[in-house]
Amino acid sequence: MIAGKKVVVVMPAYNAEKTLVRTYEEVMAQQIVDLVIIVDDASRDSTSNVARALPNTKVLIHARNRGYGGNQKTCYAAAIETGADIIIMVHADYQYTPKLIPAMASMISCGLYNAVLGSRILGGYALEGGMPVWKYAANRLLTFACNVLFEAKLSEYHTGYRAFSRELILKLPIQENSDDFVFDNQMLAQILWLGEKIAEITCPTLYFEEASSINFSRSLKYGFECLWTGILFRLARWNLVTPAFLPKTSSGSAPMPSPHSQSPLPG
Repeated sequence: MIAGKKVVVVMPAYNAEKTLVRTYEEVMAQQIVDLVIIVDDASRDSTSNVARALPNTKVLIHARNRGYGGNQKTCYAAAIETGADIIIMVHADYQYTPKLIPAMASMISCGLYNAVLGSRILGGYALEGGMPVWKYAANRLLTFACNVLFEAKLSEYHTGYRAFSRELILKLPIQENSDDFVFDNQMLAQILWLGEKIAEITCPTLYFEEASSINFSRSLKYGFECLWTGILFRLARWNLVTPAFLPKTSSGSAPMPSPHSQSPLPG
């Protein structure tokens, strides 16, 4: 716990048997995490077996692959069900260091922010950590476009290292989001739509053989989907469209279904 608040780390995992233990051990070494929730998205390797052997974890296994966004839907629903006050997503592939968990949790617990992102761009760590040049260029271009469309000033929209308060998660209709990678972008659009502040913290990152990464064609699809999300956001601001993924009001709460209603099998 931190400041009396329960801290839960969620780990969307897919074919992460080689990196899961290292990530988990560094998460627990931060000494403020009450529970780790691992959601195995129908991996083809031994991810689920490795996860079950780890103490102080809740393991959920999708019977079929639901995608990165679908995995997160299960993660957040399970975290809410366990009574989490602060929810931090850490990828199981060790691309982002868990050593920032205390700092991110502190920024939530003090009440200043309901959302904190670990940014690879702020400290210039992306290229230094091995991000391919074409991905870095695409990141900068998409971030510029999203900042214009969302009227925001984030350093990047594409990090997978994120912390949220319970209150914020309950406001977001995340079940309306895509099950694919654009889920992340849609979630930030929802937060900005509500007028919530988003904090960023400098985050080192590592790109290596075992770290998951989408290929060029998937990246291209993701890029166009991010742009479309931004266009819908802008059109909604002009009252021209009503996208299903945007919250209907700034005060209403979106119901969170039980993780068991999404067809995962308990580990």
